[in-house]
Amino acid sequence: MKKYKAMVLSCIDPRFQPKVFNYLKKKNLTGKYSSFTIAGGSIGVTAKKFKKWHSTFWENLATSIKLHKISNLIVINHNDCGAAKIVNGNNKFSTSIENKIHNQSFKIIKKKLKKKHPSIKVSFKIMKI
Repeated sequence: MKKYKAMVLSCIDPRFQPKVFNYLKKKNLTGKYSSFTIAGGSIGVTAKKFKKWHSTFWENLATSIKLHKISNLIVINHNDCGAAKIVNGNNKFSTSIENKIHNQSFKIIKKKLKKKHPSIKVSFKIMKI
């Protein structure tokens, strides 16, 4: 069985898809990762606003680990994220507020991953649109 290197968690935003693909291609990961794409990327699998989605991600990750023997989780979010705006509600929104929302979601994933799958390495990235 081929060993895949990673699972990639990213956002559904159509503007973002070519950037994710090109980033992973530059990292020589073409054909070597499982993909989980959901609104907001890590925000979609951590924010209370999207609570119903959380277990789907963790179940999918466990399945990918089992089937594809992945050893890394790569989380890629982007700026100008609609999910971050939804999480923020009608409050004032800025780059620094958006970055706090992204970074909070990264911390939650890191903590849960350490508990559920301690052998899986994780990396986080916020890309510009």
